[in-house]
Amino acid sequence: MTRVSGTQGGPVVLSKDGLPDWLEPVARVVDTVEPLQLSRFLPPKDGAGRQSAVLILFGEGERGPELLLMERASSLRSHAGQPSFPGGALDPEDGDPATDGPLRAALREAEEETGLDPAGVQLFGVLPRLYIPVSGFVVTPVLGWWREPSPVGVVDPNETARVFTVPVADLTNPDNRATTVHPSGHRGPAFLVESALVWGFTAGVIDRLLHFSGWERPWDRGKQVPLDWRS
Repeated sequence: MTRVSGTQGGPVVLSKDGLPDWLEPVARVVDTVEPLQLSRFLPPKDGAGRQSAVLILFGEGERGPELLLMERASSLRSHAGQPSFPGGALDPEDGDPATDGPLRAALREAEEETGLDPAGVQLFGVLPRLYIPVSGFVVTPVLGWWREPSPVGVVDPNETARVFTVPVADLTNPDNRATTVHPSGHRGPAFLVESALVWGFTAGVIDRLLHFSGWERPWDRGKQVPLDWRS
């Protein structure tokens, strides 16, 4: 099990022991997926970019497996108003970016943004690092199992507009899927769930996880949602 002493300085380990059966396909993705299978945007080879991490947290809700998401405050400079995974930049106290730094950062940021109790989270995998060109973040996606759920909600309204969970069944429902079209011409997967449009980096990672875990259902990629020029 993951052991967390606070979220700074304590031992943080990865373990697949005791995961529910339904989560095993996702755990297998960790061992097999290649970076370019997740995104065409990979970290710059010269080491540029700000190291960050996100927590992709799977829990068991009233309607089965679900994911924890949050909606960023509209006042933020970067990715304002977008639904996202909890996460953010690594702090020096998080430790080595090449080892357990991203694990500690993902838990710390999730606690700061959603009030999540890290002690109830079992981290079971890390996906290849990806890159968000618009903000210059190098992102390590950290996968977790919400073994002991705790109350979550908005901690700081200046950072977070709301915190919510989305049933995986809604994410795989073809009626909730679409392709976003950015004014720049970039197209990407999107999910219309919980009164939110999940798109961009977050939707891209969810899309790939559903695909490689075998959960994806056929959907109409011709269904388009134009993004506002301010997005």
